[in-house]
Amino acid sequence: MIPILSARTLHKRFGLTHALRGAELDIMAGEIVAIMGPSGSGKSTLLHCLAGVIAPDEGRILLSGSDIGTLGEAARSRLRLTRFGFVFQFGQLLPELTALDNASLPLLLAGKGRREARREAAAWLDRLGIGEQAGKRPAQLSGGQAQRVAIARALAMHPEVLFADEPTGALDSLSAETTMTLMRDQVRAAGTTLVLITHDPRTAAYADREVIIRDGRVSVDSRAVAA
Repeated sequence: MIPILSARTLHKRFGLTHALRGAELDIMAGEIVAIMGPSGSGKSTLLHCLAGVIAPDEGRILLSGSDIGTLGEAARSRLRLTRFGFVFQFGQLLPELTALDNASLPLLLAGKGRREARREAAAWLDRLGIGEQAGKRPAQLSGGQAQRVAIARALAMHPEVLFADEPTGALDSLSAETTMTLMRDQVRAAGTTLVLITHDPRTAAYADREVIIRDGRVSVDSRAVAA
């Protein structure tokens, strides 16, 4: 089987900092992978390269076998809109919009009509247990509710790969557990691949396998250890 996403000998430098030093990783379709590592290990840089947010200095990023590392910024932006989804630590919701409007915004940007976009977004809010919060703005939501709006916003686009960067980092333990359970169940149901960055072993436990990054390289891959 061809992995849905692969990193091949990735190198990335920021000035004198060598963030990635030949990192390699294969991720299969429908898999949930947790990427862990100490601060400064290169885990966030690896995620940003995999997601097309930044281009590596050396190496290749393969999406279903096709090299996306050579794409220009416009093509990578389109890729992030149509095939990838993102959930960040603090949700990054627009404060002036309601939960429903936040969740439907990417659909509108992709060209869907307002009524269809809102219907689709509302369905995802319901699936994540916050349909009754649709009319509230982010400041009126709890941290866990706001993060579920961010997940609904990402999944409403039916991404092939969902990238989550410390999705529970700003939540209390109960909200983190609820959020991860819902996200895991929904990506499973949709067949979406989930790549998450976390420092929390409890969050990583929701993954099918754990990958540990140290000094810009994959030092431990639980799939390889199990094999």
